[in-house]
Amino acid sequence: MSLFKARDWWAAVLGEGEEFDQGCLCVGDVDNSGSGHDKIVVGSYMGMLRVFSPHPAKPGEPSPAHSQLLEVQLRDPVIQVEVGKFVSCSDLLHLAVLHPRKLSVYSVSGTAGNVEHGVQYQLKRVYEHNLQRTACNMTYGTFGGVTDHHSMCIQSMDGMLMFFEQESYSFGRFLPGFLLPGPLCYCSRTDTFLTVSSARQVESYRYETLAVATDAETRQDAEQHGKTAGKRLTADWTLVLGEQALDLSVPSFSPSSSSIFVCGERNLYCLKDNGHIRFMKKLEYNPSCFLPYSSVSEGTTNTLVGNHNNMLLVYQDVTLKWAAQLSCSPVAVRLANFPDLKGVVVTLSNEGHLQCSYMGTDPSFFSTPKVDAREQDYSQIDTEMKSLQRVIRQATRTQADILPVAETDEDLTVTATVSTNMDSTSQALIPDIDGLPVPSVTVKIKVTSRCALQGPKLTVCVQPPLAVTQDQLVLEPLGVGSITVVAFSAFLNGHYPPADLTGDVAVSYSSPTDFLEKSEDKEGNALAFHFLSGPRVTVMASKTSQRYRIQSESFEDIWLVAKELVQRFDRHFAKQGVKDFRNSFAGPIPLAEYFETVDHHFELRVSAEKYQDLLSERAVQFRAIQRRLLTRFKDKTPAPLQNLDTLMEGTYRQVIALADAAEENRACLNQAFVRLRSATHLLILLVSLWQGLNTEQNTILEATLLPLLQDTPQLGWEESVDAAVSHLLRTCLSRSPKDQALSLSTSQLNMPKDTVRLKKHITLLCDRLGKGGRLSLASEANVPTPVMMPGGCEPIAEAVTDLEEPPLQQESATKFIKKKQPSKKVKSKTDKDSKDKKVSAEGAVKETVEETAEEPVKEVKKEKKDPSKEKKESTKEPKEPKDPGKESKKESLKESKEKKESSKEKKESSKESGKESSKDTSKESLKEPGKEKVSRKSSVKVKEKKKEPDAAAGEG
Repeated sequence: MSLFKARDWWAAVLGEGEEFDQGCLCVGDVDNSGSGHDKIVVGSYMGMLRVFSPHPAKPGEPSPAHSQLLEVQLRDPVIQVEVGKFVSCSDLLHLAVLHPRKLSVYSVSGTAGNVEHGVQYQLKRVYEHNLQRTACNMTYGTFGGVTDHHSMCIQSMDGMLMFFEQESYSFGRFLPGFLLPGPLCYCSRTDTFLTVSSARQVESYRYETLAVATDAETRQDAEQHGKTAGKRLTADWTLVLGEQALDLSVPSFSPSSSSIFVCGERNLYCLKDNGHIRFMKKLEYNPSCFLPYSSVSEGTTNTLVGNHNNMLLVYQDVTLKWAAQLSCSPVAVRLANFPDLKGVVVTLSNEGHLQCSYMGTDPSFFSTPKVDAREQDYSQIDTEMKSLQRVIRQATRTQADILPVAETDEDLTVTATVSTNMDSTSQALIPDIDGLPVPSVTVKIKVTSRCALQGPKLTVCVQPPLAVTQDQLVLEPLGVGSITVVAFSAFLNGHYPPADLTGDVAVSYSSPTDFLEKSEDKEGNALAFHFLSGPRVTVMASKTSQRYRIQSESFEDIWLVAKELVQRFDRHFAKQGVKDFRNSFAGPIPLAEYFETVDHHFELRVSAEKYQDLLSERAVQFRAIQRRLLTRFKDKTPAPLQNLDTLMEGTYRQVIALADAAEENRACLNQAFVRLRSATHLLILLVSLWQGLNTEQNTILEATLLPLLQDTPQLGWEESVDAAVSHLLRTCLSRSPKDQALSLSTSQLNMPKDTVRLKKHITLLCDRLGKGGRLSLASEANVPTPVMMPGGCEPIAEAVTDLEEPPLQQESATKFIKKKQPSKKVKSKTDKDSKDKKVSAEGAVKETVEETAEEPVKEVKKEKKDPSKEKKESTKEPKEPKDPGKESKKESLKESKEKKESSKEKKESSKESGKESSKDTSKESLKEPGKEKVSRKSSVKVKEKKKEPDAAAGEG
């Protein structure tokens, strides 16, 4: 029995599936028995209220359940229970129960029974207060110097202190600068209230200051009144802790003691009444609860501190005096006096383990037996050492613990027997050939298995014109030493004789073992895999140690074999019951080979973007040539084609060649991305084995390096991984907590120019993990995590080139569209004005869809140059009619203009040459991309704007 272990005096398990916290336990003479003995009151979040009077079980007594006095199911969860003088017209002790929206005060009374069942206890409600705000915790005391009764103060979740004097509500005050509620306690010596705010500092407020401060119903009202009129609520004193507090306590066991105890996350503080630090104790663990109590030494205070390691420690000021092991982690601890024992430590866990224990020692009657001293025989020790070394060498040579021993016997034996006589009744599937009956002969196959085999299938193959009655047979699973015999018949199925009378029989099966191939030497230590796709992977085992080497011509091909090897190791040793088995990788991480895969994938992405640009340019050129030819073909006065047909044929061939090349590059890109994923999986596995990452850390690393299941033109692997790795380097893998980023970048992710920055960040990630960095999301608890989408929150345009479009405010975008929208008075104005408006309208459409809203004037100026070229072009060539109906109506007008057009056409033909025709074509190609770049995902308003200038141009 351990010396440092709490001695159980009484224990009970409360309910099943209930939850408890530090405010759910209190002790006191709640039934006012007058004996001075305490009762234990426990409330739970499930609404159960229990009262116990524990005493140790003696021989012949029933179970400890006899100690339970009362159990009541309340309607609301119980946050905190306290015992005090809460009724104005009575000096008796009552029970105060705090619910989320209600404060109830009960009286616990016992009625003596006339039979053997003993005293019966009842719970009677005296009064209750309905709360307007959700409660967090409460404290009580003699507020304002009143000594005969106790008042109560409740702290709400929004930072309001609500004061109650027994049955009446006094007032409420909001704490300044409040964010989250903290522990609350009352100091009767100074008549002050103590709490720890979200600023991680202890704050003290006098009751008198709270009483005379400005009253307000909401926090906004309190802040407004504090600025305009009334007395503003301020703290009497504050002390910065630098950490969140678990609990506060002001011991009142001695009038001379004036200490305030604060239990932080890592430190224990003792303060004076004026806020000065008396002493501080740094804790090497995370505390779960604490309780100061009186000490036998003058001028000192003892403190009970429980932690999450199931330990209860006793400190005298800053000196550790005792440590006791508990059966569970306590969340609340109290001291109580019972009839049989005083000073019992009462602890309560969050799962409902209620325990009464004391700290002491039990005598141990075990005595160590005497050991007879004898001289060592070194010759015998030397002989034993040599024999052990011989056994070790033999075991190492046979490799019994590393590789399985190769066996020469076959798992399966197949024997075929052909009958010497023809079948009495032919089993041939055809009755006759040219009127002659077809004979058959029986063949028997005997299958003998040496070990257990699953799913055996037998296949028979003969050369035509021979045939068999059944060429495939499914056999039953074979056990160890089982024999199976099957029979079928062979016959002639053709009008010509066979060239070969032999046949082949094959049996396929699956076995529980890994492989079937046996090495020629029994001590083989290498195994090679040949994938269907071509690569080969070799696994080699060391002859002297439990180390394995996996090698291949390419880095990513190792992934599947390495993964399977690790998984089979885990399953094998788990079945063997080995708990201390661990896979490891000694390093270094092969980043150079991994970066080759990354560079190959990035080069293909760059090629895909170039192909897309070239294909778009050739498509625009092809459509421009088509329009020119269509205009020439529709002209009533034939004109020479000027080699436009040859140019269109050449452009068409270029479009087809570029499309084929883009498709081939896309297939190569898909293959490269799959190989990149395999290489990344292998990198994650090696890093996990290298640093011994747990499941959570491995998940974080996998989510960082494999954020995408496939590449898209808008969002690729490189920029996604770079953003994720950069975030880890700024947060959990930063060099110091001061360097951690406070916010996440919400900028648009674009394709990088190269992979230098990405490879540098991945190298830095591995370097910091190797130096002890820990992958965790704990540093992101207070950081807002925005939703990252490709291109921010804007739709991605399906244009030839990707343009950055920062988000526009809706109001400004609407004003810009209305300003640039063409007027309906285009027809009534002169042709010059109408052309100018068409230019501005086209510029507005192109600018709204393609460019950002920050430079609208520049885009309009650029686009004004193109309509001028269109004017010159329109003077040389007739416009293409858009509506056949309008063409028939205006036919008479066109006849009058035919002479002018023919004369212009002659002048044009005389001026044009082969070079000029190519220049005209380039001009058309320059004008067309402006129209082709319009995004299909633009807004509806932009689409309507685009149609109006075209309609105006057609009508003009």
